[in-house]
Amino acid sequence: MPWMRIFEGVRSAPGRIRRIGFILALAALPVAGAAQSGYPAKPVRMIIPLAAASAVDNAARIVAQQMSINMGEQIVVDNQPGAAGLIGADHVAKAAPDGYTIGGFNDSIMTMLPNLHTKMPWDILKDFEPVSLVATVEWGLVASNRAPYRNAADLITAARAAPGKIDYATGGNGSPQHIAMALFASTAGVSLTHVPYKGATQAALDVAAGQVPVSFQGLATVASLIRAGKLRLLGVTTHSRLAQFAGVPTVSESGLPGFEFNSWFTIVAPAGTPKEIIARLNAEILKALADPGVREKLNAQGLTVRGSSPEELGAATREQLAKYARLMKQAGVTIE
Repeated sequence: MPWMRIFEGVRSAPGRIRRIGFILALAALPVAGAAQSGYPAKPVRMIIPLAAASAVDNAARIVAQQMSINMGEQIVVDNQPGAAGLIGADHVAKAAPDGYTIGGFNDSIMTMLPNLHTKMPWDILKDFEPVSLVATVEWGLVASNRAPYRNAADLITAARAAPGKIDYATGGNGSPQHIAMALFASTAGVSLTHVPYKGATQAALDVAAGQVPVSFQGLATVASLIRAGKLRLLGVTTHSRLAQFAGVPTVSESGLPGFEFNSWFTIVAPAGTPKEIIARLNAEILKALADPGVREKLNAQGLTVRGSSPEELGAATREQLAKYARLMKQAGVTIE
């Protein structure tokens, strides 16, 4: 059965995701309540529950820098990795709902982990206020230069010849790297061995060093390693080839027809954060995303600029939760 587009419901549904032109219009609207209250009157902390130099971290720093300039107060990025994002996300959930602590999450935290753990320290639908979808992170299948693979078909052929003998690196149990490869292996009908790390960055560096042969990675995490010739990009997981890696085939066309995968970068706040502050943050995110320099930097990292209303992100989260529940059950994805 052809692979379903992981982000299809959010990416293609009419009216779900704002176009850049509409973002410009929305960003220009005043947010009276937050402005009158003097928010922000001090720096805002953005907790990233993932390692530094990860795809979400890279994107967060680009957006936070522009938001800081526009708002006149610093947006301080605070990396709190661990347990595939559970720990840092818990700190956001338990922070004061005053707008001075927000979270930069990927969809692993929002829609994958809740489908993997029977006991969660927080509820993504009850303990957080959606603020905005910021961007989608485009992904790729990467290999060490020491590995013999040149495309996805090579990896599948090798895995079929030696079941369970090929290792793959991830950012931890339940991380998007884990989910992506588990879905890939299930769809291809092969067995690979999971090597979890404490973050996507360290996993990517060990693949570059030849310690582990392959990994799925957000291109924002590994773009510099690919361009430096330290990692080989076997294929991208988008529907069509990416302009910044025009010579690289998609995984779908080079070994696994129909396979696609990407992830989100979203901003959320603790539940109970006043609506006027949510609206102000949303407007500032959209304003930052409308900046040509920000879009250029995000695109160069392998991200696609999105932007949304809080309501759209909430609806997309509910849809994605249900979709991953079905897909993970079909693929037999579990926490080891």
